[in-house]
Amino acid sequence: MTSAPPVPIPVHPVSGERARGGRLAAQQFHLVLLDTEQAGTVYPLGDEVLRIGNAPDNDVVLDHPTVSRNHLLVRRQGDRFLVQDLGSTHGTLLDGAQVREAYLRPGALLGVGDVRLRFNPQEAPVEIAPSAEDSLGELVGRSVPMRQLFALIQRIAPTDSTVLLLGETGTGKGAATQALHKLSPRASGPLVVFNCASVSDALIESELFGHERGAFTGAVGQRIGCLERAHGGTLLLEEIDALALELQPKLLRALEDRELHRLGASAPVSFDTRIVVTSKRDLWAQTQAGRFREDLYFRLSVFTVTLLPLRERKEDLPLLVDAFGGQGLWARLPEKRREQFLGHTWPGNVRELRNALEEATSKPHSATGELLPVAYSGPFKACKDELVRAFEREYLTRLLRHTKGNIARAAREAELDRKYLYSLLHKYGLVQSEGD
Repeated sequence: MTSAPPVPIPVHPVSGERARGGRLAAQQFHLVLLDTEQAGTVYPLGDEVLRIGNAPDNDVVLDHPTVSRNHLLVRRQGDRFLVQDLGSTHGTLLDGAQVREAYLRPGALLGVGDVRLRFNPQEAPVEIAPSAEDSLGELVGRSVPMRQLFALIQRIAPTDSTVLLLGETGTGKGAATQALHKLSPRASGPLVVFNCASVSDALIESELFGHERGAFTGAVGQRIGCLERAHGGTLLLEEIDALALELQPKLLRALEDRELHRLGASAPVSFDTRIVVTSKRDLWAQTQAGRFREDLYFRLSVFTVTLLPLRERKEDLPLLVDAFGGQGLWARLPEKRREQFLGHTWPGNVRELRNALEEATSKPHSATGELLPVAYSGPFKACKDELVRAFEREYLTRLLRHTKGNIARAAREAELDRKYLYSLLHKYGLVQSEGD
């Protein structure tokens, strides 16, 4: 074989547009030559073994005196790329350290003798034909973006690749994860869900990796972390952007090595878990701002899917109303109410719609619940304040009903600080004490 011809390095897509409309953004992997007259040449890494050396039958031919005839090979193993030195004279280095076998990490410098290449993952959008179905598991929609999403999930579910799901609260990231799990070879294994924003930084390491008895004050027994509990199945890490920077390298190493260390343990524990992560924020923007590690970002975003907010796919409203409220409900709604539904921005997305319909069907004389009282006469500020108070009380009442009075769950779903939620509940007389 001859050297791969130079190809342009793809530009990282614009933040927020990588997977817009339900399209898939998939990582493409390259080795970029940094030295010799061919510096800048890009060698794509695919599913086949890539052989590097100065002999003409290699996939990548490096004509340099420090490069052996058959120097090394790069072998893909799932989401990872294994470098194996083939007994070269001048050795193979990874980020300056000589290795016989090692896994590449994003941005790593690979030394082939005195010739350097950089391992460079890039994201690129992938077009996919929409599914012919209008539902997949708990996901519902006949709009093109939703049917593209169904096709994406069906395509990537059989793989073990990590998936990053982006989208606002209530857009269906949890339902998408359930579909990924149920359509995967791991469907008979556990689906474990952990919200990275739900516990303090002091406890999150134990929640992820587990601990042994006596590992710290209060560790009265052994605890198995969620990475280990999801062995043989899928782990959903919600709000991954909330993971503390100091814990991110440990998570990255665990995912790379498929091993974890419980706190206080001397020996590692192997695990086999498929990882799905979610974020309401643009995780690439968080990376660029220094709030999330780039190497962990690339490890988690082998596939990236953005779920659209409901306001951008309102053609799905009739189908959703029928799915949540009963077949034919949309057609039975008064025309004025349908107009209100179509005109509403649905800041809580599908979750808000589901809750609204659950509340509506619990009232025998109302198909969609009562509208909040609005006064249009009197001082603007007074009318506005009254409407806000009515909204807050109604929202909190429905929230408590939906969460069956579980304050911790209510705080998570409302994305409110627990103390602030308590203050609101006391304000409207909805809770008497912290123990209620």
